[in-house]
Amino acid sequence: MKMPFLRLAAAVLCLLAAPATAQNADAPIQQLLQEHGEIIAKSSRRTIEPAIQALASSGLPAAQEVLERWQAKEMWLNEETGLFVFAEEIDRDTIRIFDPADGTEIGLVPDEGYDQLKPNSGIRGLIGAALVQFQLSDPDPVNRATALDAIERDAEESHLAALRAAIDSEPDAALKIRKQRLERLLTIRFDTDDAARIAAIESFAGDLGVDVRATLNPLVATRIEAATTLPEGDDIAGTLSPGTEALPRDTAYALLVDAGLAPPAISRADQRAALVANIADGAVAGIQVADLNTEAARDLAYAELARAGVVAAVALETEIDDALSGHVFYERFTGAPPQVALAALAALQDIETRVALNRTLDLTLDALSLASIYFLAAIGLAITFGVMGVINMAHGEFIMMGAYTGYVVQLIIPDYTVSILVALPLAFAVTFGAGVAMERLVIRWLYHRPLETLLATFGISIALQQIAKNIFGTQARPLTSPAWLDGSLVMNDIVSISYIRIAIFVLALVFLALFLFVMNRTRLGLEVRAVTQNPRMAASMGINPDKINMLTFGLGSGIAGIAGVAIGLYAKVTSEMGADYIVQSFMTVVVGGVGNIWGTLVGAALVGSLQKGIEWLNPSNTLAAQTYMILFIILFIQFRPRGIIALKGRAAEA
Repeated sequence: MKMPFLRLAAAVLCLLAAPATAQNADAPIQQLLQEHGEIIAKSSRRTIEPAIQALASSGLPAAQEVLERWQAKEMWLNEETGLFVFAEEIDRDTIRIFDPADGTEIGLVPDEGYDQLKPNSGIRGLIGAALVQFQLSDPDPVNRATALDAIERDAEESHLAALRAAIDSEPDAALKIRKQRLERLLTIRFDTDDAARIAAIESFAGDLGVDVRATLNPLVATRIEAATTLPEGDDIAGTLSPGTEALPRDTAYALLVDAGLAPPAISRADQRAALVANIADGAVAGIQVADLNTEAARDLAYAELARAGVVAAVALETEIDDALSGHVFYERFTGAPPQVALAALAALQDIETRVALNRTLDLTLDALSLASIYFLAAIGLAITFGVMGVINMAHGEFIMMGAYTGYVVQLIIPDYTVSILVALPLAFAVTFGAGVAMERLVIRWLYHRPLETLLATFGISIALQQIAKNIFGTQARPLTSPAWLDGSLVMNDIVSISYIRIAIFVLALVFLALFLFVMNRTRLGLEVRAVTQNPRMAASMGINPDKINMLTFGLGSGIAGIAGVAIGLYAKVTSEMGADYIVQSFMTVVVGGVGNIWGTLVGAALVGSLQKGIEWLNPSNTLAAQTYMILFIILFIQFRPRGIIALKGRAAEA
């Protein structure tokens, strides 16, 4: 009994609160809503679009708010008067209503006499599309950008006029460029003037944007047809030959059957089954079974059965060949009028040419990036191998030590830029010291015994990996790059290269310059070159070869540590990461020329380019790509065992 009383009390309160303002039933926006009131009230996805378009194109100031309120389910219908209002719910039984004409509050009323419009997701999508034209001229640039995003996702024909009207008044240069580009794309899709569409297509000549290709591709859509003679018309895109990849033989004959130009075909298996089913007294259609040992005989027997009405009349293999040769197959443009389709086809062909060139450029940049990584990884090995003739299988572990040094520094110094600047010289110092210790304790006792050196350093590499696992665990550790190295340098939709790889490339060039300076402009470099060319003569001139060997091995190890920091910025830092680069490092050194910095540079470029080229030819199998690369290197060494740039001196003799 309490509920009816509460409802009555709410109604009395609403009446006492009486509408503060009478609703303006003659307002233009209300009149427009009344014109489409029936379909608005029904809210059917199939019939609602005219009402939405009428509001969007009305030019009335209140139209945008009406659409927004309708989309937000804040529009109600007065069931008694048929007038539309905005409303917000106060409680379960009361709403506050507003006049759609000017937004003024009318008052509190019971919700019993009002029906809330609840558009479904499909209708809300249509309303959202209609609201785009208002958002394109919104004072807030964020809303204008959002509108452009909506058009890019789901463009409609109505957006074209709205875009054209919003371009000249756009104050933001970047948004204006986006609007102009979208306007041309929508012109291609929706404009009824072929000349305007062709002009818009030609304006995108050479544009590599994915949106351009997505817009042009539907225009060059074709349908394959067949006829006895080639029809005339500009919409004929070209002819096709049956039995080719573009038009398989079975597909071509199926076209003839569908067009009523040939009877259905029968497969050999079905033909054989039909003949077996009609064997009578050891013969089929008067032909002895023993004589049905050729395709021609079986075709003849089946034809006799067909003439007798026993089986359906179908085309046999010889008849299929005759039918195919007696008809012409052609493609007809279906996506656009012929002139528009031809313009789109020409633009796509130009774009494909540029795409191929840019893919080549992108592949070249990838190869240079990989070459710079291999150069950094191999330069230290080139020094130790070239000067000392030591096959250092633990070189990869010095790279790993440098990467872990960078990781530890970042744990202490949270600023990534500062930590990298500290990690580079510290990694050099750590691995330099480790290299000197390794040379003093192991390598110096194994000179001129390459096999024993290889086995000893291989054992050291295993030990260093295990030590790293014991300290840092088996989980990959992050070596985070500074924020200014995030992202990529994007030249277009095809060509891009990450800033980290650019930094590694620059670092490789810096090390090349420093190495050349040290080797050609310092006393240490002079002594190293002297020991490399003739250690006995260098010793007779007061140079200590033993000390030079120690410093050289330490220098090579230190450079490997710096390479580890650089590589760790984009690769996983694990105890096995050095093993990923030791093989490529040796290949780089051997191919380029042992002990020659220019040879190492050329070798890195060759190995990096070769690996990227093989991966491009076989992108689904990187292991196979590496195998092919190793085989190529083996063959290369057979013809040029000293590498591209051979070094004279002790390394060459070795």
